[in-house]
Amino acid sequence: MTALTRRYVVMTLATEAPFDPGDPDGVFVLKPWKDPAALQALRAYRDNCFPELKRDLDAWIRLVEAGPTVRGDIGRRNEAHLRTSRARPSRAAGKRTAARPPPTTRRVAKAKKKPAKKRRR
Repeated sequence: MTALTRRYVVMTLATEAPFDPGDPDGVFVLKPWKDPAALQALRAYRDNCFPELKRDLDAWIRLVEAGPTVRGDIGRRNEAHLRTSRARPSRAAGKRTAARPPPTTRRVAKAKKKPAKKRRR
């Protein structure tokens, strides 16, 4: 997980102050081991990352999925509201769901305009 550990530094907060959503350097911590919604967020992030980080995140996700089910307080509360997105293959896999047909390459011809009628003088 070199891309994951080289890119991010994990540390405890220096203060007990509330989260500031306006702080561009602020962080929001997700715990994919304890919260199924966090695991889904991690999958979405993985699907939109550069290849090395994607590979590291994929290994982490597989490890969490193979491990025991552990739920924290937030994870138990989120579990009841979890959307079932596991049935959907990721876009990175190059697959499409039946609900979304593949894009067509055929172009629709534009309707020809009738020439304007000539006015009599």
